[in-house]
Amino acid sequence: MNAPIDVSFFPRPAKPLTSYRPYWAKRFGTAPFLPMSRAEMDALGWDSCDVIIVTGDAYVDHPSFGMAVIGRVLEAQGFRVGIIAQPDWTSAEAFKALGKPNLFWGVTAGNMDSMINRYTADRKIRSDDAYTPGDVGGKRPDRAAIVYSQRCREAFKDVPIVLGGIEGSLRRIAHYDYWSDKVRRSVVVDSKCDLLLYGNAERALVEVAHRLAAREPIEQITDVRGTAFVRRPGDPSAEGWIELDSTEVDTPGHVEDHINPYQTTSEQAQAKGQSCAKDDEVAPPAVQPITIHRPQGKGGVAKLPRERTVIRLPSYEQVKGDAVLYAHANRVLHVEANPGNARALVQAHGEGATARDVWINPPPIPLTTAEMDHVFDLPYARSPHPAYADAQGRHDGETKIPAWEMIRFSVNIMRGCFGGCTFCSITEHEGRIIQSRSEDSIIREVEEIRDKVPGFTGVVSDLGGPTANMYRLGCRTPEIEAACRKPSCVYPGICQNLTTNHGPLVRIYRRARALKGIKKVLIGSGLRYDLAIKSPEYVKELVQHHVGGYLKIAPEHTENGPLSKMMKPGIGSYDRFKQLFEKYSEEAGKQQFLIPYFIAAHPGTSDEDMMNLALWLKRNGFRADQVQTFYPSPMATATAMYHSSLNPLKGIHRDERGERVDIVRGEKRRRLHKAFLRYHDPNNWPLLREALKAMGRADLIGNGKQHLIPTFQPLTDGGYQSARRKNSTPAKGRSPAQGGTPPKGRLLTQHTGLPPRAKR
Repeated sequence: MNAPIDVSFFPRPAKPLTSYRPYWAKRFGTAPFLPMSRAEMDALGWDSCDVIIVTGDAYVDHPSFGMAVIGRVLEAQGFRVGIIAQPDWTSAEAFKALGKPNLFWGVTAGNMDSMINRYTADRKIRSDDAYTPGDVGGKRPDRAAIVYSQRCREAFKDVPIVLGGIEGSLRRIAHYDYWSDKVRRSVVVDSKCDLLLYGNAERALVEVAHRLAAREPIEQITDVRGTAFVRRPGDPSAEGWIELDSTEVDTPGHVEDHINPYQTTSEQAQAKGQSCAKDDEVAPPAVQPITIHRPQGKGGVAKLPRERTVIRLPSYEQVKGDAVLYAHANRVLHVEANPGNARALVQAHGEGATARDVWINPPPIPLTTAEMDHVFDLPYARSPHPAYADAQGRHDGETKIPAWEMIRFSVNIMRGCFGGCTFCSITEHEGRIIQSRSEDSIIREVEEIRDKVPGFTGVVSDLGGPTANMYRLGCRTPEIEAACRKPSCVYPGICQNLTTNHGPLVRIYRRARALKGIKKVLIGSGLRYDLAIKSPEYVKELVQHHVGGYLKIAPEHTENGPLSKMMKPGIGSYDRFKQLFEKYSEEAGKQQFLIPYFIAAHPGTSDEDMMNLALWLKRNGFRADQVQTFYPSPMATATAMYHSSLNPLKGIHRDERGERVDIVRGEKRRRLHKAFLRYHDPNNWPLLREALKAMGRADLIGNGKQHLIPTFQPLTDGGYQSARRKNSTPAKGRSPAQGGTPPKGRLLTQHTGLPPRAKR
């Protein structure tokens, strides 16, 4: 089992969450639910709230919902916290419901980005919202973080605004906005918040709250990790910092004498004829954080102190007008993402008298196991606020909150993801250092579900997190972990410094299912199968005891072109996992199936790639019921590819050395890529026939088993029409087995590109 995170190794040791002296309001005790009305405040004996959280989600007091975690963490520090959930944003009146907060507003768009929540990948408005009672759409505004911040300022203009949540986290610098198809300013500028907290923000928020309670002006709170704010050029508070231009970290042109920030420690050593292998006869040199040396005078260099160095990114105006600089800025942002070696970033917005600098401090130091236990052991009610229930306290179809229904019997055992998938935002938000709870804390939560949650039938729906099987996995040593700048620990292969021991996870599974009253423990989170095959014992345990007939898995594609842009393993890893899955299922006498997810139209995907994927699906008897088209979320590496047509993973160059990426744009081509995934749908056959002919693959059109789609089109009366003659009569005597309809296969479900668990 890996040791807990050694926070003392980081440049600035982290103050434990439980080490603060509680605020005086601790005497009021614990609220059964954080109040949403003045009447509830009166019942608690409060005359005011110290902090009011405004959220785009319905209030569910459960540790999978951000507003509940933040609220309960602040309550444990002694602060009185109120909740304004899904307010009417058309005026400031709804924001005055709980009165004026004594310390600050806490603003979040909710567990999902409000634009992704509201729009499909084709920019069509969704009719539903899983975080709203009754699954009703339209209960939050577009760009909710900005709108809520504006209304808070209108309600009480002198109260500081602290912005958090995934929407703010992924927009901390100038970013490409898919919905307006342009580069937008940092959300810090557009929202006019006083402070942005990005990532999982418990540590930063607790520090900020106590400093504000001590009457420290918020404009002076500029040294907290995981925060971003606006500075005017020439601000005296920036004195003493050494500014480093981003082109000295990653030059959008020819680069010499700079360490490749995407190399592992071992790869860097090999480039110098050295090694850091654990079992080498010669001891490896001590691993040092990667630093950039700036020439100082003739022939001299000076080592820049990381804790006082700030990297200046190209300005908003520059990245808005130059896609190459945009890709460069995105690459540097991801290089500076490791809390162990990241430096502060700054990006100018505006020019002349309106010039402002958005200053981004290094990422937050991860929580220790003890701190994770503290956060998850807080007294959550584990249910929606009573305001959403009927008179009998029930949640019917009009008041049920689908997101809560999905996770009400699940347990989050860890945070973070070191997979680095370029289309996913988990790493950008939660970081790539895994933060795990203790075994005892996890078991206590399972017991609490069993004993307290109404409707529990003995089946735990999930023991997981962003990824099902990264619990307690990480670097072999804190030193290597703090020095590494590689964006993924498992691509292009599993790093030799990564531990892959699934033993602690197996022990939790066995202990949980042995509890009295627990009939079944399922695993609902996405599985990292390339890690799982390193531990056959884990795969056996999972398959024989924790699969409810189907197990979701995400190869995303079968072809190396798109997989290399996703930073996902080759399909061979999937095949090896499938062999183990089927072997252990057969040994247990169970008929179980894998449900693979795939993404259409991802950057780097050609039409031929999608055709080959469709052929793979047909050979393996899969039918996709619903499919996901690539969704360019803010700040993701794949989004930078989509906007710039360049590959930030390979370095940015203006000339032919820069790797160009095939981008799937336009409604017709995106529809084509989705159609290949649903090759069996007759509605897609005309489009596929046209495309296959244009690709020179008309040989795939026919009525045999070797063909992808048939030559006959179904009619409304159940017959078949020739694809060559639109007015021809239906073919007689042709059965579905002769090519009229595709063979039946197992069902694939929708893949949203988002983790199954609610995210802060």
